[in-house]
Amino acid sequence: MLPGHPGKHVADAPEVWEVTATETPFQGKKTGVRTDDVVMPDGSVVRRDYQVHPGSVAVLALDEEDRVLVLSQYRHPVREKLWEIPAGLLDVPGENPLHAAQRELYEEAHVKAEDWRVLADVYTTPGGSDEAVRIFLARGVGAAEGERYEVSEEEAEMELARVPVPDLVRGVLAGELHNNCLVVGVMTLVAARSGPGLDSLREADAPWPARPFEK
Repeated sequence: MLPGHPGKHVADAPEVWEVTATETPFQGKKTGVRTDDVVMPDGSVVRRDYQVHPGSVAVLALDEEDRVLVLSQYRHPVREKLWEIPAGLLDVPGENPLHAAQRELYEEAHVKAEDWRVLADVYTTPGGSDEAVRIFLARGVGAAEGERYEVSEEEAEMELARVPVPDLVRGVLAGELHNNCLVVGVMTLVAARSGPGLDSLREADAPWPARPFEK
């Protein structure tokens, strides 16, 4: 029998290990790299390099035909064009993540939504980055008013599609879709539907300890 505690409630918990020295060898426009000397439980000190990130939001926008709005965008670090859900950075420290998500949905897809819930809060790569992402579920989707936001650079080549949920699940399980927020968002949606239901999801302004904000 495998070791462990059957039925144990598991939940992440805050913890801070002593840092004896820190430096920032690189600082870009939005993100940087930090180097910390961290004291281990046995008293040894090890060096940890990681990306410092402002945080992000992503939106799984679901239309009345149970299709998800997705965008195809070139991602240079992985040399692939990935299908993703609308997403973007928190532009200002302490920014309300719901407001940021609504902005990204408008700018990337020229869409608005009536009903918002939190699907999941994740750390994308906690071994090498402190990036935290809040993924929202947006329902009651419709076209936004006004002029369409002018995009540039990689976003200028984006392709937009509305894809049925089962097709996205199939793509994830087949290894054809790789974007973190799309995978987590779609699979969380399916899990919520098969379990407690979408109305059990957290309110859109639920606390987010990883990136505290003013309501």
